[in-house]
Amino acid sequence: MPFGARLHGGGATFRLWAPAARQVELAAGRGDAPRLHAAGATGDGWWECNLPDAAAGMAYRWRIDGGLLVPDPASRDNPEGPHGPSVLTDPAAFEWDDGWTGRAWQDTVLYELHVGTFTPEGTFAAAATRLQSLADTGITAVELMPVASFGGRFGWGYDGVLPFAPHHAYGTPEDLKAFVQQAHRIGLTVFLDVVYNHFGPDGNYLHAYAPEFFSQTKSSPWGAAINFDGPGSRWVREFFIQNALYWIQEFRIDGLRLDAVHAISDDSPRHVLQELSERVRAATPGRHVHLVLENEDNGWHHLAAEPLPGRYDAQWNDDFHHVVHVAMTGETQRYYHDYGAAPLDLLARCFTHGMLFEESKRREGGARKEIRATPPQPLTALVNFAHNHDQVGNRARGERLGELVPAEASALPTLLALLTPAIPMLFFGEEWGAPEPFLYFADWEGELRDAVRAGRKREFGHQGGDDLPDPCSSDTFDASRPDPARARTGAGAQRLAEVRAALAARRQWITPRQGLLLTGKHSAQRIGERGLSVQWRYSDGAMLCLELNLGAQPLHVEPAHLGPVEAEHVFSHRWPAGTASGLWPAYAARWTYGQEITL
Repeated sequence: MPFGARLHGGGATFRLWAPAARQVELAAGRGDAPRLHAAGATGDGWWECNLPDAAAGMAYRWRIDGGLLVPDPASRDNPEGPHGPSVLTDPAAFEWDDGWTGRAWQDTVLYELHVGTFTPEGTFAAAATRLQSLADTGITAVELMPVASFGGRFGWGYDGVLPFAPHHAYGTPEDLKAFVQQAHRIGLTVFLDVVYNHFGPDGNYLHAYAPEFFSQTKSSPWGAAINFDGPGSRWVREFFIQNALYWIQEFRIDGLRLDAVHAISDDSPRHVLQELSERVRAATPGRHVHLVLENEDNGWHHLAAEPLPGRYDAQWNDDFHHVVHVAMTGETQRYYHDYGAAPLDLLARCFTHGMLFEESKRREGGARKEIRATPPQPLTALVNFAHNHDQVGNRARGERLGELVPAEASALPTLLALLTPAIPMLFFGEEWGAPEPFLYFADWEGELRDAVRAGRKREFGHQGGDDLPDPCSSDTFDASRPDPARARTGAGAQRLAEVRAALAARRQWITPRQGLLLTGKHSAQRIGERGLSVQWRYSDGAMLCLELNLGAQPLHVEPAHLGPVEAEHVFSHRWPAGTASGLWPAYAARWTYGQEITL
């Protein structure tokens, strides 16, 4: 890796890209009187220092122009946070098991979790003790919200400033590697959420010595955009590509989810997303490594039905969440507005086509965005979910969807995500119907804390501004921790049992057939005011059917809607055995798999 520190037989070499610096020194040791070692300029903005006596565990910082002390932006370990010194580490010291090559994408059942609130301890080590229960549920892949070092003790992680250093409150780099190894030992893959569209505001020193990291002409929702195409962008691009390779190679992460790529602006002939995919694919022969996007614009041209260089395996399907949410709650404010007209028709199209809308013009000056329908997408290139950190945590009080609908309907959104051909994702606690909120929290101080508090009141003040949860309070952080004890009794145990049964059904008669799906050949019909019938077709003549009633009243349905199909497997929710033919119970769903009958 060209960035940061590298141990070798004769000590260590330290490298810093600081094109705006006039003088650079390596400050070795902790405290107010570190040992200073001059770094030499090697060209193109690079500075280098060799220390023959350096060893793993040595603390160091860079001193810029005789004054400012900063951490290594490519630090592998910053145990005191981004304002403290970096620590030289030996990336080869961890003893890995041999033989793990990952799992095929079609096997994936994702489980998104936040390390800090997943357990009372909030550490990688504590999270590792819960992995077996996830595997027993039928989860195959754990997705960690960002773990890169950020300011403060707690936060969501999307304001990281040291992209190579695991957040100090979660544990050491070795703790994260041990977490990954434990996951692999029980058959789980590990995905990591990475943020390549901005740096956080607390602990970001790059402006002082490498302003080329930031565009002079483009902006993002968080300030200046990252410079992927302007002067000096060669090493900026390389910094983030090396970060992707670092997690996948040094930590043996199985997949990356790139956050908000619609905020990555790159007018280069070769887009940085294409280059990153090409480099990762080339570096990981013989491994199942998966690349997933979050893209508010639904830019489906980045996707491919197989892991091709330059392309991505899948994309989070916000359309599925939004239309399910609107269909079940009736909410149409903010970004739900576009889904308010005929939400069941939109849900039908989402089931059969994948995405609904492609944004063709960014929202400007308060004007509504221009949108157009997307063509049918391979459903396995989409990740469907009823909950995730954004859709829960960006509400004023962080309510999960199950708390916003009648109790009888609360399981339906989860089951709809789990039992379609798209790749499903659960949000931690969802498997037992956790009622705890997931709130926005950030351990900011001073002016930054005041600005965040004021911003939340501006955004949500109309919902009772004075008693909104304080985003900078540890109470808000603690309130966002689901209690797994709920999964052992009562309604929680029942929900967990149903989720396990649904994932067993998926494993038996959906997952093995993903490669046979016929894109563009699926169909759906409206049934009354609140019903849908959906048919997913396979190339060998098989069909997966869904009968769905989202209403509080039973539906009386003509039996010919099914396709028809000769049933081989059936999974049902709130649909008792012996229910009269043509009667769909309230808030009920039934999935039927078998051979399509040609009339």
